[in-house]
Amino acid sequence: MSHQYKFPKAEHLCLKRDIERLFSAGTKSLSAYPLRVVVGAAETGSVPVKVLMSVSKRRLHHAVDRNRAKRQMREAYRLNKHILLDSLAEGECLHLAFVWLADRPLPTKFVMSKMQNLLVRLTEQR
Repeated sequence: MSHQYKFPKAEHLCLKRDIERLFSAGTKSLSAYPLRVVVGAAETGSVPVKVLMSVSKRRLHHAVDRNRAKRQMREAYRLNKHILLDSLAEGECLHLAFVWLADRPLPTKFVMSKMQNLLVRLTEQR
């Protein structure tokens, strides 16, 4: 199966009500330092998975570091999202939020391996 290594706007989690529902009580989360993923079910939509990337100003004080961390998370997800998409049932939809936990910038290879780890664990636990 050929994989689309894209991360279009349609796959971004943007609506305030969806984000609030995702972070409300009763949602599941997994951690693999420096990342945490919060998982919530979603109504059937045009795309099977919508994703939010979050880096707190409290963790990384400089905007350059926050932007780099978000860029690393987006790239790691874009290249590895097939792990999750291949395991989804037909018509199943998820909302994910990736949250940065580290208080300093980290190497891209490390972030990539932790993203793979999280996506594999997520497919196993569903």
